[in-house]
Amino acid sequence: MNDTATQTGQHSASGNGAQNINAYLRTKVMTASPEELRMLLLDGALRFANMAKDGMEQKDYEKIYEGFTNCRNIVLELSNSINPGPDPELAQNVRGIFIFIYGELVKASIEKDLEKLKKAIELLEYERETWAQLMEKLAEDRKAGIVPDAPAQPNADTPSLSIQA
Repeated sequence: MNDTATQTGQHSASGNGAQNINAYLRTKVMTASPEELRMLLLDGALRFANMAKDGMEQKDYEKIYEGFTNCRNIVLELSNSINPGPDPELAQNVRGIFIFIYGELVKASIEKDLEKLKKAIELLEYERETWAQLMEKLAEDRKAGIVPDAPAQPNADTPSLSIQA
């Protein structure tokens, strides 16, 4: 740490800023409905995929690694967290989409193929749009009393979720 950063308080301010962001994210995750948690995961996958894309364009290998690694992890979580109960066929189809996206991310990373990454980003954006429309429809149905409210907190049997800034 240099003396200028210590004198101006920049170092400690940025540390507090990161702590504030993490506290905000932790609160957001802990109070989110299951639908909102899935949206947060989709947003995170897109953020990290775009980080990898930027890294590829800038030849920034740290950004490439961090972006691909985190995006793949989130896409796997999205795939593994699909509940097949209500409609097993639909769940299998959606899981297949996420497995395909995961494969494209792996290929893009190994082959350093920006076009494959852009295709994965396009599919993630489409999934996000679809999920946003579903959330709007659920909100309308809940307001009309057609669908019961979702619990804000996961139950004790649900594994915890960690999202880092």
